[in-house]
Amino acid sequence: MAKIFKKTSGNGHIALYLGKRDFVDHVDSVEVVDGVVKVDPSGLDGRKVFVYLACAFRYGSDDLDVIGLSFRRDIWVNRMQVYPPTGDSAVKTPMQESLMKKAGEQGCPFTFQMPADLPCSVALQPGPNDSGKACGVDFEIKAYIANEPDNADEVIEKKDTCRLMIKKIQFAPATNKPGPTAEISKQFMMSDKPVHLEAAIEKGIYYHGDPITVKVKINNETNKTVKKIKVAVEQLTNVVLYSSDTYTKEVCSQEFGETVNANSTLEKSFQITPLLNNNKEKRGIAVDGRLKDEDTHLASTTLSQGDREMQGIIVSYKVKVNLMVSSGGLLGGLTGSDVTVELPLTLMSPKPAGEWSVVSECMNLTKIFCY
Repeated sequence: MAKIFKKTSGNGHIALYLGKRDFVDHVDSVEVVDGVVKVDPSGLDGRKVFVYLACAFRYGSDDLDVIGLSFRRDIWVNRMQVYPPTGDSAVKTPMQESLMKKAGEQGCPFTFQMPADLPCSVALQPGPNDSGKACGVDFEIKAYIANEPDNADEVIEKKDTCRLMIKKIQFAPATNKPGPTAEISKQFMMSDKPVHLEAAIEKGIYYHGDPITVKVKINNETNKTVKKIKVAVEQLTNVVLYSSDTYTKEVCSQEFGETVNANSTLEKSFQITPLLNNNKEKRGIAVDGRLKDEDTHLASTTLSQGDREMQGIIVSYKVKVNLMVSSGGLLGGLTGSDVTVELPLTLMSPKPAGEWSVVSECMNLTKIFCY
């Protein structure tokens, strides 16, 4: 049984129907956003009904708006008139055909095609004592009755609107390639030969919650000792709005007490698992967008075609392997140092198994859930 999501305006004159609220970004294209607005003309007094889809960056809570400032910036907005119909005879999607059965003769279908260069739904985790809606990127569909049909910036009364939040999401590609490898050789003072470090991860893509296996090879040709090995995962959140700022947060870290003596080698695999549950207290961690009280996880890696400038929040990850090398000798700390390599990591969710086709979804829409 599939859900129908419905929201009615305060005055009851319009109602918004959606068959789903998650829309998949396939990198080169995005699923069409299709729905229906039910309109009761008797309460419009000749006014028109519009619907718009907006992608926005929220960088402050609504309760901070005390001097008329907006803490929300629209990244992309598309608006269309649904009543009276404009005469466009676009073919209805299977989803709209099913929604029209619920809305009846008063149903007015609408369709939006989002561009491929919009960010996905991502929120920045608030701190333990923060209140209000989290900062981040969200998508909203709003139907409203317009008093000024030619004024897109008109302030609409709440009773004349109905809105539903939706999500733009990405799933991991079906094919998984071998993971990357990185290596470095580092020379130390008072030593003729270097420490050579090589690290690799098994797969190019890891799913949320899966342990990440990091293979480490160390060839210590120096007269020093590798005292400890640290393996960490860092989340890089690039916020592109008025300027581009990148924030790095360590989301998983573990130290291993392996030692590699002078003129010795080590080859071993280590496992770490980045989880949101271990980062609940960290302000600013990027998480995948959610609707109401849905569960979520660390934000997925943002996939893009690479040649388009994307605004909003772009998320990436890297694995860092760090060797803590003891100094020793008469010079103490002056001859000690760390040896570090970094590996790019793609962290995503798999496409749900047995995902229903749009047609089969639409044939089974039988129950209405109001949000």
